[in-house]
Amino acid sequence: MPLKTLIVDDEPIARKVLSEELESIEDLEIVGEADDGAAALEQIATHHPDLVLLDLQMPAMSGLEVVRRLKNGAHMPVIIIVTAYDKYALEAFEAGAIDYLLKPVGQERLSEAIERAKRVTGREAVERIARLQEIGETPSGPRTRRIVGKLGEEYFLLSANEIYAFQAEGDLVWILTAKRKYLATQTLKALEQRLVNTSFRRIHRNALVNVDHVRKMSALSSQRWLLTLSNDQEFIASKRQAKSVRELLNW
Repeated sequence: MPLKTLIVDDEPIARKVLSEELESIEDLEIVGEADDGAAALEQIATHHPDLVLLDLQMPAMSGLEVVRRLKNGAHMPVIIIVTAYDKYALEAFEAGAIDYLLKPVGQERLSEAIERAKRVTGREAVERIARLQEIGETPSGPRTRRIVGKLGEEYFLLSANEIYAFQAEGDLVWILTAKRKYLATQTLKALEQRLVNTSFRRIHRNALVNVDHVRKMSALSSQRWLLTLSNDQEFIASKRQAKSVRELLNW
């Protein structure tokens, strides 16, 4: 699906320049233009764009005010600020913009920002589907939770039971399955909270494992245990953490 885009700027020439530059970018459709903040809100309510290229300095309502009002509404598109002023960058990012472009915007810099917007909208779409799939129950019982994993530029919905473990490396969290390794879109703490009352247990500050896939537990010392999963992945757990795993497995 093309990225539905709205251009908001009170200067007709600026809108024309942006429109012409966007024509060379694939998978993007301009669904409208607006020349002030109030018109922008109306266009967003009408067209539900995925992306808004938003000027800051406009009569009656500034671009930052538009973003603040959108945050309280039902539809929040991805926002990229396009402005001649560099002093509002921090406010723009705090309000929710994903990028801040200074006029005149070069084609390469614009393309980079659009690609970032595509990644954000792609991830959010998959996460919305995952959240919807967690609501309610199936005829056979509670619906299986879904986790979003990224592989390259693609996003996958993974069933919790096919995930062996989550492993944090710095700011990154990896999802380990039988044969593949995906990048998670949430922190380890957020994943642990989502998976409460399931078969996942925190066995290390950097690891969350699915005890249904624990194949072997070996004592390394009086205080440490080695957990081996069905895919031969190994994790070290403290005695206290290993005890909670054993209790869940009735060992």
